[in-house]
Amino acid sequence: MAEPIPGNPQALPLAQDLERVLEMEFKALQEQNLENFDSLQPGKAELLAALTALCPPADQLQESPHWADFIDCMRRCRDAHQRNALIIERKLDAIRGALQSLQVGAVTSGVEVYDKLGKLARFSKAKGYRDA
Repeated sequence: MAEPIPGNPQALPLAQDLERVLEMEFKALQEQNLENFDSLQPGKAELLAALTALCPPADQLQESPHWADFIDCMRRCRDAHQRNALIIERKLDAIRGALQSLQVGAVTSGVEVYDKLGKLARFSKAKGYRDA
C-alpha cells in the first residue's frame, strides 16, 4: 500500500473506496440490478464530498509528488465513472428506441420507401401503405 499522503492521510484510502464503489456499480449495471446500483449512490456521494473537502486545488495536486498515488487512483476512478456512464447511456438509448417504436404514428414517420429506380419515393399521408 502507498505511503500516507502528507497533510491528508485519509485522501488515498477514500479514493480507493471510491474506486471499489465504482467497480460495484459496474457489476450492478452488468447484472441489471438497479436496486443495488441505486443503493450505492448515497455512499458514492459521501465519498466525493469527503474527497472534495480533503483535497487541495488541482494545480497544487499536480505540483506535489506526494499526491501521485492519489492522482493515479482518481484517474482510474474517472475512467471507471466514464465506463459506467457509457453503459447507462447505451441502456437509455435502447429504451428510447423501444419507446419510439411503440408510439402511435411513429411507425410511418420513420419509414423510407424507395421506388423501382432506387430513389426515395415521396408519398403523402393520404395514400397509405396499400399504394406504396
